[in-house]
Amino acid sequence: MASSGAEETPADSSAAAISKKQAKKEAQKAEKLRRKQEEAVAAAAASAAALSEVDLLAGNYGDVPMEDIQSKRVSGRRWTEIGDLDPPLAGRTVLVRGSAQASRPVGKKMVFLVVRQFTSTVQCLLNADQVHVSTQMAGFAKGLSRESVVDVEGVVSIPKEPIKGATQQVEIQVRKLYCINRAVPNLPINIEDAARSETEIAKAEMDGEKLVRVGQDTRLNYRVLDLRTPANQAIFSVQSEVEYIFRQYLRSKKFRSIHTPKLISGSSEGGAAVFKLDYKGQPACLAQSPQLYKQMAVSGCFGRVFEVGSVFRAEDSYTHRHLCELLALMLKWRSRSTILR
Repeated sequence: MASSGAEETPADSSAAAISKKQAKKEAQKAEKLRRKQEEAVAAAAASAAALSEVDLLAGNYGDVPMEDIQSKRVSGRRWTEIGDLDPPLAGRTVLVRGSAQASRPVGKKMVFLVVRQFTSTVQCLLNADQVHVSTQMAGFAKGLSRESVVDVEGVVSIPKEPIKGATQQVEIQVRKLYCINRAVPNLPINIEDAARSETEIAKAEMDGEKLVRVGQDTRLNYRVLDLRTPANQAIFSVQSEVEYIFRQYLRSKKFRSIHTPKLISGSSEGGAAVFKLDYKGQPACLAQSPQLYKQMAVSGCFGRVFEVGSVFRAEDSYTHRHLCELLALMLKWRSRSTILR
């Protein structure tokens, strides 16, 4: 006797099982999405409620109006250099100004803010205890974009654990926080990326990690940001120290500092390797050297002279980098064998 219905095949059973699993997965995804949406709505409601509350500490933070920044009034306030923040200052109230290097929230009521001035950094703590720092103030600190210029006033304290993310081994318990100049949220250069060396990048690549490499063109296009890296800060510090020692030594030998013209009518050393230009119909060029003027000074009874200044050389080069403008340390004196002993 023939069966009245079609028999269920193994393929049909497998398809039904897959369909049930798929339906279960879709249900789980829908549930997860619903929970996320509920959490987002709750967070938005909590944020709106917090903003709607009257903040009694609203005067202790915020963006400074442009008219106050441009004011020529003497405020009488005294700032402390971040590099001078040391343990002996513990317990004292200080006022510092710097760039917001990083902002790290811990929970809903605590924010760590790292502020940089030159090459020194300090960790600032905002703890929303509603006495010195409100929840809104902590949110303001969390929303600061990197490299925004801020004024921080607070009490210096010594943390129990050594600070790894800043140069100074003290912490500022923030009482007031003002943004003087807010940076755009997305900077063309991340200072952290620009500060990495090629050695660090190569090591990361060997470990399978890919780091951002900031190219030379990008660095030059945004030179103001690139100059903030520790390497560039160190380069100019070394240059400054070399010039200072050079001047100090020569002054001790009774040399006199002079400043010579850089825009002249003809080559100062002979030859054609000069940058030529037209000055109101008259030929002119950039000085290759202060040689002529040093000789004039010595002959003019200056005795011993030196100059720290720029010289310009329009010389051909076979490398991709060459010195067409350089800072030279130059000196000249009357011939005496004992003068520099």
